[in-house]
Amino acid sequence: MKDFYLRIFLVFILSVGFSLSFFAQEEDEQQALNALEKDKTEKVKDKKDKIKKGWNFGGLPVLSYDSDLGFQFGALVNFYHYGDGSRYPKYNHSFYLEASWFTKGSGIFRFYYDSDRLIKGLRTSLDISYMPDQAFYLFGYNGYEAYYEQAWIDPDSPQYKTKMFYRLKRQFFRVKLDFQGKITGNEKIQWLAGADFYNINQTTVDIDRLNKGKSDNKKLPDTATLYDQYKTWGIIPDSEKDGGYFTAIKAGVVFDTRDNEPNPGRGLWAELILVAAPKLTSSMDQGFLKLAITYRQYFTLVKDKLTFAYRLAFQSTIAGYAPTYVQQLMYYSRMVGAYNEGLGGAKTIRGIKRNRLVGDGWVLGNFELRWKFVRFHWIKQNWYLALNGFFDTGRVIKFIDVKNKVESTNIVYPSGENESDYFNFGAESFHNSAGLGLHIAMNQNFIIALDYGKALNPQDGNSGLYVGLNFLF
Repeated sequence: MKDFYLRIFLVFILSVGFSLSFFAQEEDEQQALNALEKDKTEKVKDKKDKIKKGWNFGGLPVLSYDSDLGFQFGALVNFYHYGDGSRYPKYNHSFYLEASWFTKGSGIFRFYYDSDRLIKGLRTSLDISYMPDQAFYLFGYNGYEAYYEQAWIDPDSPQYKTKMFYRLKRQFFRVKLDFQGKITGNEKIQWLAGADFYNINQTTVDIDRLNKGKSDNKKLPDTATLYDQYKTWGIIPDSEKDGGYFTAIKAGVVFDTRDNEPNPGRGLWAELILVAAPKLTSSMDQGFLKLAITYRQYFTLVKDKLTFAYRLAFQSTIAGYAPTYVQQLMYYSRMVGAYNEGLGGAKTIRGIKRNRLVGDGWVLGNFELRWKFVRFHWIKQNWYLALNGFFDTGRVIKFIDVKNKVESTNIVYPSGENESDYFNFGAESFHNSAGLGLHIAMNQNFIIALDYGKALNPQDGNSGLYVGLNFLF
């Protein structure tokens, strides 16, 4: 509860901070509006908004506390360039910068650029991210087939092991470069091509570092974690236990008829992407080929007020072998957050533990009602507030080879424990959650998102409160 109230306090701090952050607009919006009204060929997506020109930005401080990771400090800022305003709310260039860190070593350091004006006829996206994590989640593989024992991480339980039992230490570095262009002059149908580079290093949790400065009665027990046991049992092979690096080459097709990218009222957005990771450009024993398909559709129920949106996604390895340390990665045409990982957590199945579902293939569904209940102008910016109710679901459909390894290995379990404490083969089914959210949008593009999701099965955890940017899809 302490962390929950600190997060609520953070939200209040952020809301106060808006008034200090958004005075970058230097153009006369009314003059731009008059100019557009004279030019009948120009289209304005929302007549209620004042047209934005030139540079504009939104920013937020980042401040939180975790009893194990320490205090978190930092900030994020998103710069938009709207040019002469004739394309508003579309922007010409977007620059996103984020730097935040916990006092005990975790952090996010990210630069993201997106533009359809840098290279004529192409949309260019570049992401460079470094995200060290002292306590990255590992619940096992194949969803419910990996049994989650809440008592082992509860200090008040007689069965307590350590709060870090389902964690590992990870260093994550990513560079993504993507291009999209029209096919035969049709803006709705586009080709996609790009390349990603990942360097993922992992090891057991550094208990000594996390215990530094704690009183004896607050220190984390130094005991084996699930990651340690999976290495000992051979579920994580020696060639994968420390992570590795690889380059992924992407090619695909995107069909996009959305009327507004940040929060569409109608249209669809679908994509099919092939992702190839050759052995030659990796530290892997062999390469892999994955297929990712995502379909999103939007319906206006009440004009300018109420929208129903849903997303269906599928991803699976179709050739080769993908090592365990890459199986949580998701591939799609455009990132809306720092992490392209799941399933579970802020950007996939809200309310379920992050990375609860990791498999060789999976399906995902998100269903939302979005209600814009108020619009207003404040500090020379266009604002709206929106509520959303959602239902999220997903499951593993292609399994990582765990069962055969367990059955063929003479595993020695800790005293008093057996196979059922770790594995529940055949149990995988859909993981469901539901919840509510609030979105605060400035100039339609900078959108602060607050979502609260509740897991509908205790095997997925309890609930999650998320503060971030953008609608989920």
